[in-house]
Amino acid sequence: IDEQIREIGFKGLKSAPNDADLDGEDEELDETPEVEEEKKESVDNGDNISVGTEQQNPNAVEEFSSAYQTVMRLLENGEKIVSMYRIARIQGLDIIEGLLLFGKEHFYLIDGFTIVNHREVHDIEFIPANQYDPIIPTVPGQVPKIKPKREVSKFAFDEVKEVHKRRYLLQPIAVEVFTTNGQNYLLSFQKQFRNKVYQKFSLMATSILENAALSVSGQGRSANVEQATGLFSSLIGETSVTQRWVRGEISNFQYLMSLNTLAGRSYNDLMQYPVFPWILADYDSEELDLTNPKTFRDLSKPMGAQTSQRLDQFKKRFRDWDDAGTDSPPYHYGTHYSSAMIVSSYLVRTEPFTQHFLHLQGGHFDLADRMFHSIGEAWESSSKNNMADVRELIPEFFYLPDFLTNRNNFDLGMKQSGEQLNDILLPPWAKNDPKEFIRVHREALESDYVSTNLHKWIDLIFGFRQQGDAAAEVANVYHHLFYEGNVDIFSIDDPLQRNATIGFINNFGQIPKQLFKKAHPAKKLSGKGTNGVEVSGAAINSKIFFHNLTNLRPSMAPVKELKGPVGEIQPSERMIYAVEQNKVLVPGNSNRYLAWGFADQSFRLGTYDTDKAVFICEPNYLVGEVLTCVCPNPKLVLTAGTSSVVCVWIYHKKLKQLHLKHSLYGHTDAVTCLAASPSWGIAVSGSRDQTAIIWDLSRFTYIKNLPGHVGPVAAVNINELTGDIVSCAGSMLYLWDVNGTPIASINTAPSPKDKGAISDASQILC
Repeated sequence: IDEQIREIGFKGLKSAPNDADLDGEDEELDETPEVEEEKKESVDNGDNISVGTEQQNPNAVEEFSSAYQTVMRLLENGEKIVSMYRIARIQGLDIIEGLLLFGKEHFYLIDGFTIVNHREVHDIEFIPANQYDPIIPTVPGQVPKIKPKREVSKFAFDEVKEVHKRRYLLQPIAVEVFTTNGQNYLLSFQKQFRNKVYQKFSLMATSILENAALSVSGQGRSANVEQATGLFSSLIGETSVTQRWVRGEISNFQYLMSLNTLAGRSYNDLMQYPVFPWILADYDSEELDLTNPKTFRDLSKPMGAQTSQRLDQFKKRFRDWDDAGTDSPPYHYGTHYSSAMIVSSYLVRTEPFTQHFLHLQGGHFDLADRMFHSIGEAWESSSKNNMADVRELIPEFFYLPDFLTNRNNFDLGMKQSGEQLNDILLPPWAKNDPKEFIRVHREALESDYVSTNLHKWIDLIFGFRQQGDAAAEVANVYHHLFYEGNVDIFSIDDPLQRNATIGFINNFGQIPKQLFKKAHPAKKLSGKGTNGVEVSGAAINSKIFFHNLTNLRPSMAPVKELKGPVGEIQPSERMIYAVEQNKVLVPGNSNRYLAWGFADQSFRLGTYDTDKAVFICEPNYLVGEVLTCVCPNPKLVLTAGTSSVVCVWIYHKKLKQLHLKHSLYGHTDAVTCLAASPSWGIAVSGSRDQTAIIWDLSRFTYIKNLPGHVGPVAAVNINELTGDIVSCAGSMLYLWDVNGTPIASINTAPSPKDKGAISDASQILC
């Protein structure tokens, strides 16, 4: 965009902008002849966006036409625009204004443009500040950030997985859109249009998930998170995520993530980032005893009430509250358990959070003694030592070891004691290994004690003890501006008061949406291991095969009679699918498979039951002979072979054809194997050039090379749960993390003398 808009300019508007999106009647709109020749567009005047000829200012017509054409050039050929909305895209601490365009088959997010005077599309950079009102009010005195790179994103409506209503600055003005490729966007609107946009997405996105197990919220759209007790709910079989957790169908980690999603917490907004509890109180022992209650934090009390001495001071503040001249009610805590600063300080060693932290700190790191540098010291500060520190944790403490190391070698300063800050200091039981810390910490989260008591913490954060008299009883009352509904920033006329209120919400935190009005039920415990720790995901009536190994029986008949060597086996809830080599099952619809390796180098989509070809895709001889293929989702196909190029194909259902969209270059010899992970948004290719490469499936770009294989790479795979990558060459097996860092390797040859040499007797094939 940046290159195209340089020529547009802005000669000045005659009047200040008003709200652009107003309700009206649907009407097909005229366009300038130049645009009409390039694209036949129709715009819904329900949002009052028009390209009319009745303009008062001829300069405005010329400028508007140029800006509008720039936007139109970014769309698919033949796309028809149904409606436009002004948006503010929230990304961490960045607010990027732009446009949301609804087409017939796609929606578009275009940064840097806005709608002025109800009808004119303009580039924001060329609008004078006094003639433009941003969607999100700006607060004077904020440190200006480096201007983010403009983005244009396009998604088909069938790629929309979920849409959730969201808050921003505690106002009901946002929507979060989740897509099938793992990308998601938090979009803020003018207040009167949030519900309308949500309805449009719900109407036009035909593939929104109803599968509770696959949903980011852990339940269907119609389910109520507070356990349904009505007859109607029982009859139609609605199951809430709470019921699934109580029955032991999902882990504690999964449940907390689902509750955060339902309560409006988002990875896109540092001011309302997902919140997790401190669960341990022992950061000194060499080994953790998960059967000892003293190992754990008291989950029935907020962080400010973990020690009686500090609690007494908070209670005294609440009891003796006297703030003459203001309407501020009494509170225990003037700081919050989650804020942009808390999140950024935890993740300061990892980009882009380093830049967010520097932005919050005015462009430099904080004093070394105040930086997050020790797990144990952070617990001591937030549980008893610091009256201004009642922070909880974030999800990364249970799955991401990378944030604990200073891999980027940032100069974080030196403490007064002379200690140079670098990696996070871990408790003794972590054995100075970030991965071991994450493993043990996650094990503790799924332990018996936490499973038995987690509902008490949920009552404090998401439940009936979040506010009101019930919160006061357990010393869980925060400043009133932390709560939704206590202030409407758009109704404050005094600019000083409005800016102060926005700054307070931005800097100090936001209480999640209240999900439960009654006490939360406890989890039903299942069988225990020898160490007293509940097996993660083990339910009383578990259907997971390795919980019932004694009940496994071989089938009396073959799963399927194949015509050649087995190429892929895929289980489903009802049956097991199997296809020959050079065939791959299409995910989401295992009744279809894609086949290759024919003499004419074509692709064929066939039906599983009859083996009849649904369509034949003519070969593209530039890609060479295909040796391997993978389908990450029903619309995406990756192929590779003798040309050394990884080809990305998009399946067009209406045309029944595969279209080559991207060619990924990196290998210098034939590509022999492919793997893809929709969950992690990556693909891995292995080649005869003795390397493997990680690719980004969202942007279709190179990420990292995995070198050091002893021979041609014969097989690769990706762990859907952890993102770890396995590659094989000769008799060697290699393990890498999702960032491409080597973890381990082993020679699987039967005798040490083979030393990874390639031979028919020792080579790993799959």
